[in-house]
Amino acid sequence: MAPLHLAKMINPLSKLSLANSKVILSSVRQHWNKDFKPGPYPKTEAERLAAAKRYNVHPSEYAAYRDDGTGYGDYPRFKAESGDFKDPNYPWDFPELKRNFNEPMHVQFDLIREDRYDVNARHLSSCKEQFLQLIGALSFFFGIIWIAEHFKTFQPLVPKQYPEEGKKHYTFD
Repeated sequence: MAPLHLAKMINPLSKLSLANSKVILSSVRQHWNKDFKPGPYPKTEAERLAAAKRYNVHPSEYAAYRDDGTGYGDYPRFKAESGDFKDPNYPWDFPELKRNFNEPMHVQFDLIREDRYDVNARHLSSCKEQFLQLIGALSFFFGIIWIAEHFKTFQPLVPKQYPEEGKKHYTFD
C-alpha cells in the first residue's frame, strides 16, 4: 500500500518540475548578472560622484582604475589587503570571508582571500635571495647524487668460511 501511495505523490511532482523546467534550470545555473558589470569609466566629476555613490564609497576615497582596456570601468580601486591582514576579532557580517554586507570587494578578491596568496606578507629574504637559496639547495643535493654515482661504496664481502672444505655441513634430508 505504501509504494502505491508514494507513486501517486511523486507523479504530480515530476509533472510540476517538467512543466517549470525553464524556471528550475535558470535558478540552478550560475549565470552572470548584468548588474555586476561596472559602468563606463567616469570622465566628468558628476560621473565620478555617481560612481562613488553606486559603490557606497566616500567621494574623497573613490578612485577608478585607469581606462586601459582591462574592463574595470568605474569600479573603485582599493588597496590590496589580504584576509590574513584583517582583524580576526572584528564582528564581520561574513566571518569566513572577513567582509561586511554591501562592502565593495577588491577586483582580485578571489586571489587575495585568507586561504590564498597573502599580499601583505613580509618575507625574510628577497625573491632573488630565495631563488639563489633554491639553486644552492638543488645543486648540493645533485652534487651528492653525482658523487654517490661516480664513487660507489659497498660492504666488503669474503667467501663463506666452512670448518672443513668439501664436506657437507647441513643436510636437509
